Amino acid sequence: MAVRKLDCLTELCPIPLLKAIQEFKTMDIGDILVIEADHSCVCTDVKKWAREKEYEVKSIEIGPGEWEIYIKKTR
Repeated sequence: MAVRKLDCLTELCPIPLLKAIQEFKTMDIGDILVIEADHSCVCTDVKKWAREKEYEVKSIEIGPGEWEIYIKKTR
């Protein structure tokens, strides 16, 4: 299992989602992607996409207006 990070701070939708989709194409099952974001729309869009793809997803607010989104590639 590998953990990869995407720094999407200051980036607006849909750029973080597009980056996540590209990164997932190179990941193995069981790998985890951590997206760092500071726009709430990123959390909403990425979590919606991950749930549609049936990936495990959770987000943590690590500071005021800053989140880490964890997505596990399950298939």
